[in-house]
Amino acid sequence: MTSGPADLILRGGAIHTVDDDRPLASALAVRGDRIVAVGADDDVADLIGSSTRLIELRGRTVLPGFHDAHIHPVTSGVDMLRCDVFGAPGAAAVIEAIHTYAVDHPDRSWIVGSGWSMPDFPGGTPHRRDLDRAVGDRPAYLENRDGHSAWVSSTALAMAGIDGSTRDPVGGRIEHDPDGSPSGALHEAATRLVETLLPRTTSDERERGLLLAQAYVHSVGITAWQDANVGPGEQAAYQAVDGRGQLTGRVVGALRFEEGWDVDAIDALIERRATGRTARFSPTSVKIMVDGVLEVFTGAMLEPYLGSDGRPTQDSGILFFEPDVLRRAVTGLDAAGFQCHFHVIGDRAARVALDALQAALAANGRSAARHHLAHVQVIHPDDLPRFASLGVTANAQPLWAHHEPQMDELTIPFLGPERAAWQYPFGSLVRAGARLAMGSDWGVSTADVLEEIHVAVERVHHAQVRTAPAFLPDERLTLERAVHAFTMGSAFVNHLDHLTGSLTVGKLADLVVLDRDLWDRGAGMIAEARVIGTFIDGRPVHETPALED
Repeated sequence: MTSGPADLILRGGAIHTVDDDRPLASALAVRGDRIVAVGADDDVADLIGSSTRLIELRGRTVLPGFHDAHIHPVTSGVDMLRCDVFGAPGAAAVIEAIHTYAVDHPDRSWIVGSGWSMPDFPGGTPHRRDLDRAVGDRPAYLENRDGHSAWVSSTALAMAGIDGSTRDPVGGRIEHDPDGSPSGALHEAATRLVETLLPRTTSDERERGLLLAQAYVHSVGITAWQDANVGPGEQAAYQAVDGRGQLTGRVVGALRFEEGWDVDAIDALIERRATGRTARFSPTSVKIMVDGVLEVFTGAMLEPYLGSDGRPTQDSGILFFEPDVLRRAVTGLDAAGFQCHFHVIGDRAARVALDALQAALAANGRSAARHHLAHVQVIHPDDLPRFASLGVTANAQPLWAHHEPQMDELTIPFLGPERAAWQYPFGSLVRAGARLAMGSDWGVSTADVLEEIHVAVERVHHAQVRTAPAFLPDERLTLERAVHAFTMGSAFVNHLDHLTGSLTVGKLADLVVLDRDLWDRGAGMIAEARVIGTFIDGRPVHETPALED
């Protein structure tokens, strides 16, 4: 480190470093892009110069910049430019928002958007008639908030040639009315029957969406992330934005391994990796969708779902890859040095993903790829110890681990009490020795890390603390563990833990300032805390006037 005054000093606060050697400090100094001092206020006094920016924390918390290990910024940013109904309170509000958007955009040949919530509609499936009333005779396609289902209008169905005789595609399902006609809800691979007809997303839209999303995630303290579904268009957006010097986050891209692919597809991914790197973007991970979601019975389960009568059905969900295909693909990806990033919801999906990683380990030996399983909603107890033994990280999205209609009405009744108790087993994974990372899955849910940490610690949504019980309270995490998962845990997954993830002398100065002492419960709930400053390389990428108060 060069000598001289610091460029930035923060002092008088509760600096939680996530560094075991010095977990708590009151002051921190930055010179250039690096942390040069961490300690007591007196330890940084000699580093104050005439050009030093001095921030008086007055007891407020400083943390390492948050890493989101599973997020979709490009697609979520594009969604913000379209008919975005995320957060609309109920079906009537969703329909009204769509109608308003259609009226305000008469030039759009298609009404395209996302964000509706399954619990707002009977059985989790909206009907085309309601969408027709909102958009008239225009074709419309709106994905739900998790991206596994789409709501389409009658005109869109007709344009796609979907009628009562259309068979379900492999890996998908078309919902039907009692008379056999399509109802307007499509799940998984069936969404592509209409999606292929949509106007193509332009490169300009993707780049504008990325910049819009980046500003938002910086505002909630995220300084680095793994984009969990990077197609060629998303990759081009990152390359273009970084090429103009506008990408401020540190990004790992997970290239999509499409359904139907096998090991012969790996060469193309290797080429994308070789040609896709930029200063701040590394396409070194591969996203593998193993199954769907529980609410529409596409999550892959070891035992069948229950029916409305509480009896087992014949439906155990959908695996998007046969186990032997997955083993071959994962072994090949591991040998090629790719990190495997699995979407797993059901307990069968988790098991076949772990089996595939065990096969890769047997064939290739222990790799440095840092594979991880995202979502980990239902894990059979027998598989909990396998995360540690295989060196696999559990990549959790904690906001979903609470009582809400989607959980209480569309999930628990169809799992039964035993399997329902295996959901989001964060505490059990930690006790079994697993490494834990965390992400938001935005735009499926909020990217607000503090809301997510609140649920990880309390297992209750902050808006329901007085109205709902904790969801499986034995799976709670300590605040320290949850913060670690969103900093060092996810930095590890992104191969950035040697540079960021903790506030340690010599590391890059990526940090976040909160408006209170997060550990002081008298200061309010965790989710009520706000980010007032986000710094990357020692420079602010988000700040509010409160930072200087």
